[in-house]
Amino acid sequence: MSKTGKIVTLVVGGAVLAAAIYIMVRGLGLSEDLDFGAGAYYYADIPEFDKTLRPGIFHAALPFWVYVLLFLAWGALMYALWKWLDRRR
Repeated sequence: MSKTGKIVTLVVGGAVLAAAIYIMVRGLGLSEDLDFGAGAYYYADIPEFDKTLRPGIFHAALPFWVYVLLFLAWGALMYALWKWLDRRR
């Protein structure tokens, strides 16, 4: 990476870090009605959210093991792609 690229990376990284700290200190994005502390950002903390996903509402078309197999196959494919891209350097 060139010297200019390193400088730009440091400036952008510093700006992102400063923005993240500013947002956390000011509490921007928090809903005062849902004051659960750090968990306020997660949908699971929304009151009565469990009623939205009642058991029996979602029915999978395939057996559970098929989804696990697809997940593992996708992971293996992405790992192979990563290795292939890394070898090209």
